[in-house]
This record gives sequence, structure tokens and C-alpha cells, in this order.
Amino acid sequence: MNPPTSGHVYVVDDNPDIRFYLTDLLRQMGYSIESFESAQAFLQQSFDIFPAVLVLDVRMPNMSGIELQERLRALGRLTPIIFISGESQSEEIIRAMKGQPIEFLWKPFQIQALIDAIERGLAVDALNRQAFIQKNEIRRKWLTLSSRERDVCALMLQGHTNKGISERLDILPDTAKKHRANVLQKMAVHQLADLLALCKSIDLNALGDD
Repeated sequence: MNPPTSGHVYVVDDNPDIRFYLTDLLRQMGYSIESFESAQAFLQQSFDIFPAVLVLDVRMPNMSGIELQERLRALGRLTPIIFISGESQSEEIIRAMKGQPIEFLWKPFQIQALIDAIERGLAVDALNRQAFIQKNEIRRKWLTLSSRERDVCALMLQGHTNKGISERLDILPDTAKKHRANVLQKMAVHQLADLLALCKSIDLNALGDD
């Protein structure tokens, strides 16, 4: 059995035997563990920890695992999910898979299959956390730009030269050059290629204005 990396595992299952078994086993393997008897308890009591993965039973009273998955997505909480199920209808499986879980395991499952899924989930969550931190850092820098500098930055990312920027914004070329230098300085990059790399896959319009 492959040794695990460090990480946090939430176990949510209304069956106490399964919950206690998984909690004890995963803790012995070196993971930090929190277990919950219901989806509601998880929502009320759990803290958002990184990196983490959620081992989630599909069928539970009051709120199912799939309903919890959808609630977490609505809240913007994207902890990777591993579904475990003893019996599920095809409609449930399809609905669960729409949320792109890491794995869907049928009880009884091989422990190594669970460990492998947990490790994949932790790796995904670590990358998500890194992207979250990077986006917040870009947003912090973006908010230091003046309104005009943001316009210039957007045109820079579109590949416009100082002349093109001056024509589009109806400003002098020297003014465009000054704004361009300010953008690079405030975004903490040395050249346009660095700015492009920093802002790729980021929607600047979604970063806010204040």
C-alpha cells in the first residue's frame, strides 16, 4: 500500500460503523480526520481546510450526499469529493458525476482504491488553493491601478503597442508609455511577456473595481 501524503480528510456517512472504521484507518495512515454523521452537521461544524478531500456517502436522510455536493458548489466551496455508495440509482450517479467528483466507489471498496482517490483529491485541492492565492494576489495588484491604467493594461494584454493604445484612448504616445510603465511596475512584472503569463486564464473584469 502506497504511503499517503499529509492532508485532511472529511468523512460524512450516517452509518456509524463505516464512519468509525474509515476514521480510525485513515488516521492511522497519517491523515488528519474529521467525521460527521450527516450533511447538515458537516455544513454547520466543518472548517474549510487546505488541502482536503471529502469522502461522502451518497444516500443519507434529510440531505443526501449529492445535495451536499450541490450546496457546497453554490457556496463556492470546492473541496474535492469522493462518493461512496452501497446502492445508487442511475439518476443519482448521473447527478453526482455532473459535479465532477474525484471518484465514485461502491461499498465494499478496496482501501487502496480509496487511498489513491484521496491522494488525487489532495493534489487537486492543493492546485486549487494555489490558483486561489494567485488570483487574490493578482486582484490586489489590479486594484492598485488607476482607471486609466486598467484600460491600458487591458489593451496591453490584447497586444496593442504604445501607439495603438494612444490612438484607442485618445492620449499622447508619451502618456501611453508612462501608463504602460506604471502598469508593469504595479503588477510587479518586468515586461509584457511576464504580464501575459501572470494574467492568463484570469478574467480581469471579474476582479472588481474597489
